Amino acid sequence: MKFTAKEIANLVGGSLEGNPDEVVENISKIEEGTPGTLTFLSNPKYTPYIYKTSASIVLVNNDFVSEKPVSATLIRTKDAYSAFATLLQTYQKLRENRSGIARTAIIDKGVSLPADCYIGEYVVVESGVKIGSGVKIYPHTFVGMNSKIDEGSTLFSGIHIYPDTVIGKRCTIHSGTVIGSDGFGFAPQQDNNYEKIPQIGNVIIEDRVEIGSNCCIDRATLGSTVIRAGVKLDNLIQVAHNVEIGENTVIAAQSGISGSTKVGRNNMFGGQVGLTGHIETAEDVKIGAQSGISSSIKEKGLTVLGSPAYDISKYKRSLMFFKNLPKIVERLGIIERQLKENK
Repeated sequence: MKFTAKEIANLVGGSLEGNPDEVVENISKIEEGTPGTLTFLSNPKYTPYIYKTSASIVLVNNDFVSEKPVSATLIRTKDAYSAFATLLQTYQKLRENRSGIARTAIIDKGVSLPADCYIGEYVVVESGVKIGSGVKIYPHTFVGMNSKIDEGSTLFSGIHIYPDTVIGKRCTIHSGTVIGSDGFGFAPQQDNNYEKIPQIGNVIIEDRVEIGSNCCIDRATLGSTVIRAGVKLDNLIQVAHNVEIGENTVIAAQSGISGSTKVGRNNMFGGQVGLTGHIETAEDVKIGAQSGISSSIKEKGLTVLGSPAYDISKYKRSLMFFKNLPKIVERLGIIERQLKENK
């Protein structure tokens, strides 16, 4: 796909300096720019590259002051990074602008499909499923009975959606993810065996949620596992039965949340964070990577780190003592020997 500098400037509301008819058909890093590509400059650390990049068009901030001649056409915007993100979104939408029903798709006769939806090869859609306008379901994805996928949502290849799942508007779910599988519920028996507890709830995913590849979101034992609006989940995340994740929370890869835990709004989790079951976190909580949370975090806006996790400022002070522990032990040994010699 080709775009002119004038078209790009109009898309991002920027002002042009250079050739309005300059054409690009790809994007690049500023340090690796080649003719026919678009790039951006936001971080001052990369300013030297703008004078030697071969990229045809560069997005820059309004306050950028050139100290040398720049060969590329410039588009000035309030925030070059945000403008670049907007262009990437536009490019992605155009690239993924698919519609139609593949001949190998298996769709229950009672399912009504909007004219503008896309159903790829070997997709299976069971009875009672409701699909909204502009929904895209890529090849080899399974959608179980009585599920709902609202308008503008995209399900990439190889996703498994169990029955009764609800997916809101403009959600994106990436390949390999399983939504609505059994929660991990077993009742111990007197003979040390375990009796499976039927998991008869569902999963509700609200609007504007993005879920990475190979995530597992279990359905509730009773009621619903709920992912609130605006949540962003990285790859390889486990969300157990009856968990609720609050609005606009972001969670990095390999994190796991145990059953019936409630995560507050606007939380941020680093990678490999683990939460035990039946606890809560307050709003605006931040949890550092590889932290273990074994009790509720009730203080709004708290940042914690460690396993078990506690206030990050206290953790850092404790870490300094831990790093010096060998020296402290050595000094104690010296003091003990001196005391023995002085007896």
